[in-house]
Amino acid sequence: MHTLDNLARLGQLDKSNMLESIALLPQQIEQAWSETQKLKIPAHYKKVNKVVINGMGGSGLGTHLIRSIYFKELKLPVGNIHSYDLPGLVDKNTLYIISSYSGTTKEPLATIKEAQRRGAKILGITTGGELAELIRSQRIPGYVFNPEYNICNQPRMGLGYSIVGLLGLLNKCGVIKTAAQEIKSAITMLTRLNEEYSPRNSFDKNSAKQIAADLQGKIPVIIASEFLSGNAHVLANQLNENAKNFSAYFLISELNHHLLEGLAHPVSNHKNLHFLFLESNLYHPRNKKRYAITKEIVSQNKVSYSSFTVPGASELEQSFTTLLFSSYLSFYLAILNDLDPSAIPYVDYFKKQLAK
Repeated sequence: MHTLDNLARLGQLDKSNMLESIALLPQQIEQAWSETQKLKIPAHYKKVNKVVINGMGGSGLGTHLIRSIYFKELKLPVGNIHSYDLPGLVDKNTLYIISSYSGTTKEPLATIKEAQRRGAKILGITTGGELAELIRSQRIPGYVFNPEYNICNQPRMGLGYSIVGLLGLLNKCGVIKTAAQEIKSAITMLTRLNEEYSPRNSFDKNSAKQIAADLQGKIPVIIASEFLSGNAHVLANQLNENAKNFSAYFLISELNHHLLEGLAHPVSNHKNLHFLFLESNLYHPRNKKRYAITKEIVSQNKVSYSSFTVPGASELEQSFTTLLFSSYLSFYLAILNDLDPSAIPYVDYFKKQLAK
């Protein structure tokens, strides 16, 4: 029996039940979409010419996904910041969204007074804390959610809330348009894939387990394109935080203009690196060709690689299915690294030192 098929071992390491939070992604999405559709947002919030979203860690990942998925449809620039300060472009014509799972994150909260001074149209998305107080007291509009389907209570495992909550707010403000049927289809797809990636599905039939084994002992280099660009960012973050495994990501076609020449040195690259290609039948035809050639060059440099062909009928579906796959993949790699995936000792240490 493969290590990842040993359910007792998984349970011993997964002390906060992250696995259940991963499996509840469809329910998180359903709750966040349903609740945001009922929100009352001031009509003048639709009269903006740009969007800026401020969020840290897991709270900042939604923007990366949404901006990638809707790249060809967005009529307004959507900026993503992680900062104590506002960019100079924030003004009265800006939709400014503060995303903080806890509602206590210092960086985005530090910008509220300045955003108000500039007359920005401010929204919040959170579970509680100072940000929830501002929303509940109606000093700013926004979305306060109860993360009932995030069992392990780690913000990075509540991405269904932070991503679809943000998606719902942007829909309410007229920035993007998402059909309810798209969300419903994605939920149906995720429910089916939960069975495929589940720990109950054996190693020989489970691509998430197989690719986790490929990555063990390696530095994963995530490769994606177009509407899955945000997913590459998310996966690298998850591998860092869940699996405690250094990871990086690059995008085709941009990487073809520089990265391939960097594979030769140091000469130990072939021992340390493992490329993971996130491939899609919806990519631009030229990018599909680039994947084939890029894999040839990676092989010529004796660097190993894996490919994951993303299931789903639409770009939104494929992004959400990649998100589910990524969560399982990072969990399984944590188990192979003999670690509790929920624990974040260095992040906790850093916060304590910073608070002194």
